[in-house]
Amino acid sequence: MTIKEQVNKIKDNWLLIAAILVLMIFMSGTGQLLTSNTFEMTKSAIQGVSGGAYYRDVADGSYGNDNFAPEVEERVVIRDSYISTEVNRGEFNNAETKIKSILKTSDAFLLNEDVNQYDEGWKAYYTGYYQIKVPTDKYEAVISQLKDIGEVTSFSENAIDVTGTYTTLESDLELEKARLLRYEEMFNDAIIISDKIVLNDRIFDQERRIKYLKESIDNIDKKVDYSQISLTLNEKRSEYVDIAVVKFSELIMRLVGSFNTLISLVFMALPWLVLYLIFKFVTKKK
Repeated sequence: MTIKEQVNKIKDNWLLIAAILVLMIFMSGTGQLLTSNTFEMTKSAIQGVSGGAYYRDVADGSYGNDNFAPEVEERVVIRDSYISTEVNRGEFNNAETKIKSILKTSDAFLLNEDVNQYDEGWKAYYTGYYQIKVPTDKYEAVISQLKDIGEVTSFSENAIDVTGTYTTLESDLELEKARLLRYEEMFNDAIIISDKIVLNDRIFDQERRIKYLKESIDNIDKKVDYSQISLTLNEKRSEYVDIAVVKFSELIMRLVGSFNTLISLVFMALPWLVLYLIFKFVTKKK
């Protein structure tokens, strides 16, 4: 078949070719639409399993107060504070011993301790950083005792009411447990293998979500039962720390500096001296 005959053949069947092209374009758009819908469904499923943005906020500690649950009488409050105290020179070790004694008698936990020495010799002084977890019912007493150690230079306290968040988590946990029971009943009654596979996946996701909710509730319980105290203990620096005998090299530098200043003044005054001598000479001639 020649090229001319092929062109004529195409002209005769142009309507069929156009229909095929339209069908291909339609199928391509439908495929993209299905892909987009599948992506959104997968995204929604993942958010549903992970608990969504709300549960992520609970996990990373950024509790919201939009749902503060005013009907709940027993409030769930997380408290933490920061204290900075200063003790006299030579009393740092004694103050540190008092801190650990207070924690021991209060059944508190010292989570982190970082003590650093700065400078050397008679200039040396210490600074300590302590992260403490104390039972909430003994929180006020511990704060009061820590304030008595040295001079308080800074104090701040924060309290977050998470009653709404806590109540919602407990309600969601009960709902998810009930949903898990329904999935398990459906799995036991299912006969078709494909149905069992789908239900098994849903049971797995449901168990994972229930575990996540339990961990979130447990995390809040720990923060409510044990308040956190961040303590900084500073030792005063010596009053004579900045006093030192001047070095010979510094004296030489100052002498050279003074000499340079004197030379500069001489050269600055020289033009005026010349002008004065000329004026005196002219006046004398007259």
